[in-house]
Amino acid sequence: MTISFLYLLLVIAVAWRYGFWQASFLSLLAVLCLDYYFLPPILHFDIDDPMDWVALAEFEATALIVSRLSARESRTAMDSAIHRAGMEQLYELSRSSLLLDMRQALGPQLAILIQRIFGVKAVALFDANLGRQDRAGEWGAGEEDIAKECFLLNAARDDAATKTSQRILLSGSAPTGALAVRGDLSPLVIDALAALSALALDRHEVIEKEEQAENASKSEQLRAAVMDALAHEIKTPLTAVQAASSGLLELGGLSARQRDLVALIDSESVRLNELCTRLLLTARLEARQIGLDLGEVKVQEAIDAVLASRPELAETNRIRVAVADGDLAVRVDRGLLETILAQYLDNALKYSTPGTPVQVTARKSRDEVLFSVHNFGSAIRIEDRERIFERFYRSEGSKEAVAGTGIGLSVVRKAAEAHHGHVWAISDGANGTTFFLSLPTGATRQP
Repeated sequence: MTISFLYLLLVIAVAWRYGFWQASFLSLLAVLCLDYYFLPPILHFDIDDPMDWVALAEFEATALIVSRLSARESRTAMDSAIHRAGMEQLYELSRSSLLLDMRQALGPQLAILIQRIFGVKAVALFDANLGRQDRAGEWGAGEEDIAKECFLLNAARDDAATKTSQRILLSGSAPTGALAVRGDLSPLVIDALAALSALALDRHEVIEKEEQAENASKSEQLRAAVMDALAHEIKTPLTAVQAASSGLLELGGLSARQRDLVALIDSESVRLNELCTRLLLTARLEARQIGLDLGEVKVQEAIDAVLASRPELAETNRIRVAVADGDLAVRVDRGLLETILAQYLDNALKYSTPGTPVQVTARKSRDEVLFSVHNFGSAIRIEDRERIFERFYRSEGSKEAVAGTGIGLSVVRKAAEAHHGHVWAISDGANGTTFFLSLPTGATRQP
């Protein structure tokens, strides 16, 4: 029994260290030694003894069980080591990706970084937002667009023969690109690698959009500053030109042709003066440098004042005014309200079909006063209905048809926002175009 136990320990040690076949050979050798040296008749083989077969079966069963446990433990340890190494590489990739130059194309940098950190043979990265594929390492013939094809087919797969893995890069649930890697990496590491690559591409896109927005904002600020400076510089000599032309008309003594030319100079100088005023007013509204002179203003009186101050608006007899309540009032800056209404009416007359009426309405809706100016004419495209309120923007259909600067409606929006109000437009070919203005009945300046 003692000798059998010692042989069993030896079999267990060999099975754990070397495996089943080595332990099986040792089991057979141990049974022979046990039979020859320790079982009677001593120094003779007696294989027919049942104890030999029992011992052999015990040794073989032990070798099998222990070798399987040893192999499982080895695989687990190996998998843990690979997983730990993969996590360390993924951590290094996530840390290094933060140091990439986001002002340069991200694809080449990221592909080279993945190849260097993970030691793979080749990497291909396709960015759907830019429509470009970047590669690092050596790809075979016919694999030039392997990542792009993966994205187009929307198929992630692993090829064990070539050790190539392909994954779709997702931003939320939307595909934004694809990654192809050739190397000995586990599927879990490949999945994590694809997730990190998608995050890096998203970060690059966000930073790129922020830079574009910042550049656009600086460009707009520069353009606005130049236009405002020009408006200041032009307004003084323009006032002198207007005064001189008006004086010539008052003095008289001009021929009919001369009088027509002076009248043209006078009308166009008035128009230029109004344009400069709009530019300066827009600049002050955007910089919040204008103080609102708030007061209770009757809506009907404000509309009448606009028509009286702009005879060209009323002389066509096309304007129809409908105010639901003659005592309807709103707390606003009267000058800015009249500027908004004048601009709406001016636009309605310019862009409406000749001879058709222009309807101005005002009514109270809950805690606000709703103004609308309606006309029949060309429709405004859906994509332009917000942009027409941007400074200098003019829709494609109106650039050539009607002269304009694209400033008036931007003044309207800024003036409405200064009162916590809103402006918008609806338009279609059958029902015409309507511009709206909503103002709170107790409007105040935004902080």
